[in-house]
Amino acid sequence: YSDALWVNVTDVAQAVLSVSPQSWLTEGESVTLSCEVTGSSTGWTFNLLSDSRREAGGSYTLSPAAVNHTGVYVCRAGRGEPAYQTQYSTAQTLWITGSSPPASLIISPSRTQHFSAGSLSLSCEGQSDSTGWRVRRYTHSGEVSDCSSVTGSTCSIISLHTSLTGVYWCQSESGGGSDPLNITVHNGDVILDIPVHAVTEGDSLTLRCLFRSTKPSNLTADFYKDGSLLQTQTTGEMIIRTVSKSDEGLYHCKHPERGESPQSWLSVRGAPVSAFSLLSSLMAVSPYLLVTIVLGVKCYRGN
Repeated sequence: YSDALWVNVTDVAQAVLSVSPQSWLTEGESVTLSCEVTGSSTGWTFNLLSDSRREAGGSYTLSPAAVNHTGVYVCRAGRGEPAYQTQYSTAQTLWITGSSPPASLIISPSRTQHFSAGSLSLSCEGQSDSTGWRVRRYTHSGEVSDCSSVTGSTCSIISLHTSLTGVYWCQSESGGGSDPLNITVHNGDVILDIPVHAVTEGDSLTLRCLFRSTKPSNLTADFYKDGSLLQTQTTGEMIIRTVSKSDEGLYHCKHPERGESPQSWLSVRGAPVSAFSLLSSLMAVSPYLLVTIVLGVKCYRGN
C-alpha cells in the first residue's frame, strides 16, 4: 500500500449577477447591476460584460438608462496571482424601452400574477396600425420565443404553466416594440392581484389576495413590501388611497391557511403636469414673470 494522500475539496466560487430595482424599465430611469461571489467577499476584482460593453467593478449603475443599454449581461470575478477566474454568472437580460413606445401590450386579466391552469390573453395595440405586431416572451429557460397561438396580433394561452413565467412584449416587423411586462404563473393557492402596468402618482390602488378555489371563511391576510410586514387586513384587501413614488417596491400577501403569493414589483410613474398646475406654479414662484408676460403682450398689441 502507498502512503495515504489527503485531498481537500472546496466549493467552486460562483459569480452571481443581480439587477435592481428590475430588469425592465423606461429610458431615463436608473438601474444597478451588481456582481458578487457566493460564500466569499474579499479580494475579488469584477468584470461586467455584455454584447456591446465591458465594465470593471462589482457594481455598475446606468443613470440615465438609454435604449441602447438593452442587452444580455454577465459577470465574472478573479483574484490572486496568477489570477483565478470564476465561471461566468447566469445571464441577466436588461430591457430599456423608449418613453413613448409605438405599441402597448394589453393583458387580460390585467394583473401580473396568474394561477397555473388558468387562461391569459395578450394583444398588441399600435398607435396607428395594429398589423404586423407579434407577442414575444423571455422565460427562465433563457430563450426568446414567439407566442404559438396567435390570432391577428392577439396571443391566447388556454392553460398556463409555471414555465411561462417571464417577460412579455410586443414587437413589430420593423423592430419597434412595447414596454416589457412581467408575468408570473404560480402553482400555489394564493396570488396577489397587482397591476401589470405602472400606476400613476395620486391615483388610488387596491391590492387583493386572490385564491385558487373558493374563498376561505377567514379572509384576513398580511401584506408585505420589500419583505417587511406593511398591513394586516381582515378583508383580504389593502388600499393605497394616494399612490406616491415611495410606494414602488416588491409586494406579496400571505394567508394563514392557504399560504402566500409570489412577489411582484409595483411601478409608479409621475403624474402628468396640467397647464393649470404649471401656471399656478409659475405664479407661486415668480409673480413678476407673469406680470412681465402680460405687459409684453399688451405692448405688442399696442404696436
